[in-house]
Amino acid sequence: MHIFLDTANIEQIRQAARLGIVSGVTTNPSLVSNEGMADYEAVVKEICSIIPGPVSAEVLGTKAQAMIEQAHQITRWAPNVAIKIPATADGLEATSALSKDGIKVNFTLCFSLNQALLAALAGATYVSPFVGRLDDIGHDGMALVTDIVDVYKRYGLPTQVIAASIRHPQHCVAAAKAGAHIATVPYAVLMQMIRHPLTEIGITRFLADWKRVSPA
Repeated sequence: MHIFLDTANIEQIRQAARLGIVSGVTTNPSLVSNEGMADYEAVVKEICSIIPGPVSAEVLGTKAQAMIEQAHQITRWAPNVAIKIPATADGLEATSALSKDGIKVNFTLCFSLNQALLAALAGATYVSPFVGRLDDIGHDGMALVTDIVDVYKRYGLPTQVIAASIRHPQHCVAAAKAGAHIATVPYAVLMQMIRHPLTEIGITRFLADWKRVSPA
């Protein structure tokens, strides 16, 4: 399973890139705005210069033709851009057209197996079921990830599953067990994944023991 970073914070992306385990980034205008930045294009270009893997950038149109036109504009920003298209009928139309043009589409805001199946049939490169948001309304978000993975495998569909709206490290564990191709995580969750109190206790003990046995 690959790890993507879900953020528009440039410093967090640089720090995560140094770890050598981040394969891509997902972002959107809301994340850019939350960082106090106004130039969406500039932010996406900078992210693409840091992370060589796919960087998902979202269209803002609601109609298929507007999505298609904006997607073509965004793909000119960098060669590793993927286009986030919402799970609507217009989104399906746009996804089908863009996939025929060789543009990678991340079919996002997916909340059902039906949406995910249609996304794959339309040629989406990725589909992003939103785990945390489903959990928020009393549904089992990770069960949806499992169902999508199983159906894609059964029919040999090449679309990759991105477990999105990840809230905590256990979501990542569950996504890996479910067979998700990718988990896109906030920086804080990424840092939580590497930390364990027993590791920290062990390091403290090793250092204390070293002081006792090392020459003064």
